[in-house]
Amino acid sequence: MNAAIRPPVALTIAGSDSGGGAGIQADLKTFHAFGVFGTSALTAITAQNTLGVRAVHAVPPEIVEGQIRAVCDDLQPSSCKSGMLADTPIIEAVARTLIDAAIPEYVLDPVMVATSGDRLLAESAVAALRTELIPLCTLVTPNIPETELLAGMAVENETGMRRAAERILDLGAPAVLIKGGHLPGAKVVDLLITPSGESVWCVDRLPAGNAHGTGCTLSAAIAAGLAAGHGLEASTDRAIGYTRRALETAPGLGSGATPLNHWALP
Repeated sequence: MNAAIRPPVALTIAGSDSGGGAGIQADLKTFHAFGVFGTSALTAITAQNTLGVRAVHAVPPEIVEGQIRAVCDDLQPSSCKSGMLADTPIIEAVARTLIDAAIPEYVLDPVMVATSGDRLLAESAVAALRTELIPLCTLVTPNIPETELLAGMAVENETGMRRAAERILDLGAPAVLIKGGHLPGAKVVDLLITPSGESVWCVDRLPAGNAHGTGCTLSAAIAAGLAAGHGLEASTDRAIGYTRRALETAPGLGSGATPLNHWALP
């Protein structure tokens, strides 16, 4: 490729979704939609579809580490994101490798439970995620159940979101985007909190059912924006818009929580 049109490079560190709606597959589709060259480090293989997760096989930590180093040594990504990390040894390997790689921007999507309710992160690994990865990231993007686990408190409304975000900032995160889709109500509120202020996105709730891979897609879209050199708030705003359009135009595949339309324009 001509160096004059060299695209920005982003790395996803996540699990594989055999159904194609979430994980590595959703991340790479999202990177492509944003004109970013996508690279990947696989952390787990899952047997899943829109109805649920049937089996999970974690990749050995040394192989996860080897994938990240191989990408960084040659392709030098400007940003990365992590999703499903499965267990403590993988979290520790990712943390160790990211410190060495010094990737400028890191979006941490603390994937713990699938849309279907299946557990994707060992309970014993939550503490490791708090201490090893949150201090390394540019942004952490928990949904409400993940926020409650990370902050150690119940979140029932927008006030609770703010209090929980402050607790997560205290863990060492420079910024927190709490996704409010799990809270009841006709509106969905997403809240970006940094030590210098906050930004709020409030939109009408879409009909339920087309929700598989939303967290993966959103965090990948933010990482794509950061890889292209956009600021955090601008990257988040564009990512939220893209994810909503992907939800609105979801193709209705499968019999469960259907995947998004990753062809939606950013």
